[in-house]
Parts: sequence; C-alpha cells; structure tokens
Amino acid sequence: MIRPARREDVPHIRDLILELATYEREPEAATATVEQLEDALFAPEPAVHCLIAEDLTAEDLTADASRTGQVVGFAIWFRTFSTWLGRHGIYLEDLFVRPDARRAGHGRALLRELARIATERGYGRVEWAVLDWNVDAQEFYTSLGARPMNEWTTWRLTGEALPALGCETDRG
Repeated sequence: MIRPARREDVPHIRDLILELATYEREPEAATATVEQLEDALFAPEPAVHCLIAEDLTAEDLTADASRTGQVVGFAIWFRTFSTWLGRHGIYLEDLFVRPDARRAGHGRALLRELARIATERGYGRVEWAVLDWNVDAQEFYTSLGARPMNEWTTWRLTGEALPALGCETDRG
C-alpha cells in the first residue's frame, strides 16, 4: 500500500533515512532531525512531500478501516520546473525500501504513484540521481523505462563554501 505520509510516520521516515544513508556509506551525513522533517513535510504549504510504502497483511486489511501496516519504504520528492518544457516536474530526492521488503513491488508502486501524480498534475518529468556503484537500482530503474542522463554531472554547493559565496560582496 502506498499513501501520503502522516505526522505519526515521521520517526519511521527518520529511521529510513538513516538506513538509506548507511546503505549509501554515509551514515554521518544524515543529520536531519524528526523535528526538521516534521516542519518540512507538514508546513502550511510544504515544499517537500513523502509517500510511504506499507506491508499489509490480511489481518491489517480486515482489522480496521485505517489499514495501517509496517512501514517498509518511502519516497521523498519536491516540485521542480523545466524551462525547456515550460512545465513543472518532480524531483525524487530519496527512494528507499528496506532490504527485507525488496522485490515485493514497493519500489515500483512508489514510482508508479509519483508518475500518477506527475501525469495528473500535467508535470513533464520525474527525475532523480543514482549512485554510480548502485547497479541494482540502475537495473531496476531501467526496467521501468527510465534512462540515465549520462551527459549531465550533478554539482553541489554546500558546507563552508555555501555561506562563503552567499556573504561575498560584489567586486564590480
């Protein structure tokens, strides 16, 4: 089952982010707090969104109408804009499914929901980055019809360089 995140999911989202950071070999880089995530995801007009993948058992489906199961994955995304297309798009910041829940359709379902949202809203694309060494993810995305943008390199301004540039005075 795929659904939008709820406030009570935020601790699970934080745990999944830590698991993803560990998988990507940078656990120390994941410093977002539960409070920061809650503020970002549930602001009056949030700029970032999250979908949750749940494993539901037959008991979960019949136990009560809220249909909650075990959180096994997530997709965090935000809206972008393409000047070439003249339309918005979706940037998938993170997609993660716990290893013991993989190959059960959760990743495909998360991406299918993002594609549905993009199509419904008239967006022109869904895009994301994949680590060079993550061949399993690359094969999975290729199987869905996605293609790598090999001619593009992602650049990042962060750490001390970000405020240093921001505080620089014009020397015209």
